[in-house]
Amino acid sequence: MKQKQILLGLVGLVALLTVFYMFSGGESATDYKEKVREERERQYKFLRFNDESPLTLLQKEGFDSLDCFPIDEKYKVRARLIPLQNKQILEIPMTDGSMEKYVKHSYAEFELDGSSHRLLLLQSVNENDKKNFFMPFADETSGKSSYGGGRYLNLRQDGINSITIDFNLAYNPYCAYNPDYACPIPPKENILNIPILAGEKNYKE
Repeated sequence: MKQKQILLGLVGLVALLTVFYMFSGGESATDYKEKVREERERQYKFLRFNDESPLTLLQKEGFDSLDCFPIDEKYKVRARLIPLQNKQILEIPMTDGSMEKYVKHSYAEFELDGSSHRLLLLQSVNENDKKNFFMPFADETSGKSSYGGGRYLNLRQDGINSITIDFNLAYNPYCAYNPDYACPIPPKENILNIPILAGEKNYKE
């Protein structure tokens, strides 16, 4: 009888672990944080050593790491994709006063901090892969602990009607480092009324 109870207990435990594995994508919290750290290290190396970096040679000399918020899994959210039937062209103002064209593709709806939010997903007019999106956004940290002109996320659709938004991977536009660069300003649809305490902080020389 005890053996049967133990066996049933083990079966139940395996079932629970299987469900957890499915919903977590088979990735532990440690593995997830390591992936975010690896991506941040990749961004740092690009900015520090790549010839196409927006940093000047003088800036590179004093640049030893990205300044980021602590990794927090609550800022990795699953969003529902709501495609726009009429995919209009949106002209987004750049920081130098010029305009750049993007396709208004979809809205991404998600829950965070007990409330619902919706952000606009854009595509470059020259984007060939229709699963790739660009999402510039601003939030309550913009102009304080994060860059005043907002931050960016490059997203890829990973579900039939859903997409993962990981704010831990939010990064600064080039103009946050060097005003000689022109960067898209987040549209009004992508201004969040909550602080996003994730991703890259404001660059300070």
